[in-house]
Amino acid sequence: MSMKSTSWIVFCALLSTACGNGGAEAPSEAVATAPASDAGPAGKPGHTAKLQGPARIDYKIIGTPVVGQPVGVELTVTSHVGRDPVTLSYRINDATAMQFAEAQPETVALAPASGDSASVQQVRVIPLREGRLFLTVSALVETDSGTLSTATAIPIQVGAARQRATASEDTVTTDENDEAIRVLDGT
Repeated sequence: MSMKSTSWIVFCALLSTACGNGGAEAPSEAVATAPASDAGPAGKPGHTAKLQGPARIDYKIIGTPVVGQPVGVELTVTSHVGRDPVTLSYRINDATAMQFAEAQPETVALAPASGDSASVQQVRVIPLREGRLFLTVSALVETDSGTLSTATAIPIQVGAARQRATASEDTVTTDENDEAIRVLDGT
């Protein structure tokens, strides 16, 4: 055998071993797959499931948000961890854009709902300018194993939504190298 073919055989053996086909025993631990109830598309087991927080927060904006007028946000909170109480915290990141309505608490404790029903809570905020504003709602659940939390940013559109420029509204020009560039309309 030549040195070249010996090197090739050694390379293939190393590659085979590195890929797990080198005759080594399989690990003694079994690889778990998702149960049939967690099957993915077309019933294929082992589909990765979306992680889920301790509570699901659904929302609905009540009325039309107007600058300077209180607007309600109806929250529907569904606990995923049983009958433990859920603490909701509300936060506005930009105090120049929005504020809480008078007498609106920033933290509320929800008692466990009866059966599998969800708890409904209303938050009132006052938009201070037009645009897309955000109310952040956090849900905390204290369990025997520790504190679990989830958060949702709720968009509140005040006034007309700004339309994005389409390609037909953009201007095509050239740069210093005579290459075509598209200048986006900033409106």
